[in-house]
Amino acid sequence: MKEKVYGEGGRLVWSTEEYITYLEGKGFSFGEDMIGFIYFGKQYTKASDSLVNIAIELTLKVQKKFDGSFYVSLLETLTKNHIFTKREAEKFAREQGLFQ
Repeated sequence: MKEKVYGEGGRLVWSTEEYITYLEGKGFSFGEDMIGFIYFGKQYTKASDSLVNIAIELTLKVQKKFDGSFYVSLLETLTKNHIFTKREAEKFAREQGLFQ
């Protein structure tokens, strides 16, 4: 059994694999190439599962679909700007004009 991971405020953090499975259950379809982008970005930026999940969610909200290059760029930007929470990431995205 996989160990549970808790994040800020003691909240349970899903692994990226669990989060992708959850989104697929909600009707999002991730092909092998998309999943490859997700894990490439995670390794490239050395981001936590929590931040990867946030970047996936923001990518879907902003692009209305999963765009691998947008996701990797967003994840890299969040990491470089030391943004680690969903609240900080959404605020940053609004400040950058990503939400229309």
